Amino acid sequence: MKILAAIDIGTNAIRLEVVRIEADHSLTTLSQQKETVRLGEGEFATNHMSPAAIERGALVCARFADMARGFGAEEIIALATSAVREAENKLDFLERVNKEADLDVKVISGPEEARLIYLGVSSGAAIGDKRCIFIDIGGGSTELILGDGNDYFRLESLKLGSIRLSNKFLQGEKGAISPDKMQKLREYVRGIVSHTTRNLTDFGYEAVYGSAGTITNLADITARRLGDSPSSLLNYSVKVSDLQSSVDMLAKLNLEDRRKVPGLDPDRADIILGGAVTLMTILENLKAERLIISDRGLRDGIIVDRLMQEAPSSPLFDNTSLRKRSILQFARSCNYDAEHAKQVARIACQLFDEMKRLGFHPYGPKERELLEFAAYLHDIGCFLSHTNHQKHAYYLIRNADILGFNDTEIAIIANIALYHRKGVPRKKHENLASLTRPVRHLISVLSAIIRIAEGLDRSHLNLVQGVRMEPAHNPDRLILTILSEADCQLEIWWVEENKHLFETVFDNSLSISVHKPE
Repeated sequence: MKILAAIDIGTNAIRLEVVRIEADHSLTTLSQQKETVRLGEGEFATNHMSPAAIERGALVCARFADMARGFGAEEIIALATSAVREAENKLDFLERVNKEADLDVKVISGPEEARLIYLGVSSGAAIGDKRCIFIDIGGGSTELILGDGNDYFRLESLKLGSIRLSNKFLQGEKGAISPDKMQKLREYVRGIVSHTTRNLTDFGYEAVYGSAGTITNLADITARRLGDSPSSLLNYSVKVSDLQSSVDMLAKLNLEDRRKVPGLDPDRADIILGGAVTLMTILENLKAERLIISDRGLRDGIIVDRLMQEAPSSPLFDNTSLRKRSILQFARSCNYDAEHAKQVARIACQLFDEMKRLGFHPYGPKERELLEFAAYLHDIGCFLSHTNHQKHAYYLIRNADILGFNDTEIAIIANIALYHRKGVPRKKHENLASLTRPVRHLISVLSAIIRIAEGLDRSHLNLVQGVRMEPAHNPDRLILTILSEADCQLEIWWVEENKHLFETVFDNSLSISVHKPE
């Protein structure tokens, strides 16, 4: 195992991530830190970083380097982007950081920044073979990438950013921004991005991902304005029209009122519109209807890139199994009972297929996958306490950094784990109140299935080799046939005692029999 740290020295903020590389090359995050520094404040008009900005940046770099070393980091990779890249006095900053933080900071080009952003964002999303456009709007530059889950095809870096444009067009503005100024800003951005966006649309794409502070803040504002309450913005999907409404709302507010908008970092209130207009102009040119949000970016890409150099064949880079790998890594971190979890997952999926065959639910592979993942995690609450472990499992899943899922999917998995042993899902429950009716119904169906599957390995001895479900009449009921060499008395007893949810959801009584496999 090895401790590795990445420091992203951006135009607006400096970010730190410290990870432990496990023996199987998976990653465990030990710390994430961010400090707003504004290295690029006033720079783009003079091409010089101010002495105050250099001092702020060196201080934060020294603090983050000390923190990383405190975690035992054997290697600290520090990369600087647009503000340092374009400053004529960049050596003053680099020498100051070297002296005060003992860091050898590397300044990277725009395309290299785009490549690392691609690695960071794509490693946290289940993209597969889908061709996607990735947008990252920083303080000084905007990166556009075309790629799929396996590789990138185009890397573009444009001199557009939240600080750069705000300083150029909105410097000193404390009131609402007039429509004329917003239009001038849009026209300026369009003149720079049109050639690039035309080339990207010519290639074709299936989805657009967005990352970095401008985009995550706009998504958070929009989610709250719409009444959504995602616990994480990771892979949160938002309509472009809803984002535009948020931008229009922000432009009508003065600076002081902008700082109070729910979801907006107050430190970003004076620069948000420069980045927001850049984003919306790009999305308009792309004719995109939705944007998927990523909370990953350059610092994650730095770590992925370093790991690829050490272990290029690591399963970390097998994008097709990203979701399952992320689930299993989390399960292992909670010391789960792997054999029991695998058995429950296998039986649950068989029951799902049987009920689908009989026409008792309309769901397909996506819902089946969520059921399987919930089965792997259903008992992880025992990591904290066996008493009410289903509640602990819900809390752990809802607050975990599980890659490749959106917030609704995480909520579904967490709720299936919550209801796997007792309770009936009801709309009035706080954990279900913010979910739509179709999602609540899905949770009821999958919870009913997993409760039976859990009971069919009550002994944790893997006695059940398979299951069949058949309808019977006089009276109408479902017959669950357990295929096993053993009599499975404990499993039968538990299912008989806990079949109420299943019978309620599927509106049928349940009978059980045991047959030896043929």
